[in-house]
Amino acid sequence: MARSVPLCVSLNHQLVALQTLQLLHHQQQGEDEDARPCHPHYKLDQASSLLSTGMSGPALHDMGQGLEAARSSRVQEQEEGRRAASKTSEEEEGEEECGSQALSNPGEPGPKDSRQLDPARPRTLTQIAVHSMLSRIVDSTSQLVRVEQTLLLPLFQEHPFPIHLKDSVEFRNICRHMALQLEGQRFDRDLHAAHQCLRNIIKKLMHSLAVFPSDLYAIAQASLRQILQNLPEM
Repeated sequence: MARSVPLCVSLNHQLVALQTLQLLHHQQQGEDEDARPCHPHYKLDQASSLLSTGMSGPALHDMGQGLEAARSSRVQEQEEGRRAASKTSEEEEGEEECGSQALSNPGEPGPKDSRQLDPARPRTLTQIAVHSMLSRIVDSTSQLVRVEQTLLLPLFQEHPFPIHLKDSVEFRNICRHMALQLEGQRFDRDLHAAHQCLRNIIKKLMHSLAVFPSDLYAIAQASLRQILQNLPEM
């Protein structure tokens, strides 16, 4: 199992990136913490099964730290959601109380409805395009992780092929930086960078598999090619 360490470590970075992307995607959709994730098959809790592949030493330690960091991020996001919901509930109660007072004193001016002053603004075309791109990157990352877990990992254990770990590390770091921006020009640049980095990961995996004539490697290549086609150049 020790020979599968490079691919497992690369997978770990991609799983952390996927979790971050999912949180961003949910936040943009305005979903609450009880909403179903868009890719339930790739939660980090289930991804922890990678840790049972016989890995040990620094690689295992790094993988555990990566998963724990992503879980902490998810818990923090949920806590913020609960606090926001509680605050909203208190504000609504205050508005109802003020409304009752205004009705009992019709001659006195009542507080203005903040929701009328600050209506929900429709999304701009740019925001729609950004959300669409983020959704596509989430889908493609999820598909890549599935292919790596189900097809590439068994092949790698049999005949190791080159793994460009740096690309997966960069992809994870870009996604983490996106989570700090939330929106704006820097977020858009990070989103484009994540898109290109993900394409590079897929291309390099396909190149690594090309030297093997086996049908199984051909199937894996075809699966990667399909993901790449769904993630066109920008």
